[in-house]
Amino acid sequence: MKVEIWSDVMCPFCYIGKRRFEGALSQFEHKNSIEIVWKSFQLNPGMKTDPDKNINQYLAEIKGWTLEHAKQMNDHVTGMAREVGLDYDFDKAIVANSFDAHRFVQLAKKHNLGDAAEEVLFKAYFTEGKNIADPETLIELGSGIGLDRLEIKEMLNGTAFSEAVHQEVDEAQKLGIRGVPFYVMDRKYGVSGAQSSEVFLQTLNTSFGEWQQKNAPVLDIADGKVCTPEGDCN
Repeated sequence: MKVEIWSDVMCPFCYIGKRRFEGALSQFEHKNSIEIVWKSFQLNPGMKTDPDKNINQYLAEIKGWTLEHAKQMNDHVTGMAREVGLDYDFDKAIVANSFDAHRFVQLAKKHNLGDAAEEVLFKAYFTEGKNIADPETLIELGSGIGLDRLEIKEMLNGTAFSEAVHQEVDEAQKLGIRGVPFYVMDRKYGVSGAQSSEVFLQTLNTSFGEWQQKNAPVLDIADGKVCTPEGDCN
């Protein structure tokens, strides 16, 4: 069964949601029958990359907050992240446009490395203070998960996967998705936000049960004489 996850690298709840969903999946009896597909969603397409500015400073400027208030807001999110084993450092998080990072994920998906790409991007952005719009950073991250450095460089130097990113953003809008993370299970059930593992598990059980029933083979049987494991032959 397919689970599609719309996400943006710069969304703190998307990384938290990833951990909570993974927690649900680890408890799910049929986890090997789940196909996870990461989808692109840009929260701020017009954001200009500024390596000299952290996300606290950026939020204070665009929201009209004091820097202290911006830090307090992000400290709350940092506490949520810590509950699922993540170490956020918003003082190091660089303001960066995420479009090329989404193209990077699209390339990784081509090699069945979409989940690995999302993981290293989230960690790079929220924990390590790396510029996820910088080509060299993306090349290093991609090399670390098994992508070819030259292929990444060629992709970044051109427009490859740009259309795929735009299509997935448009797809989200058509589905009524207005924020991320957003999880779509079998194109029937949606889960919005970094819900608890319990909510994810419940939705997985419901959607998978229906998917299993829908995809169960139905045979048109011509009856004849058979033997059964109980020893009955007739």
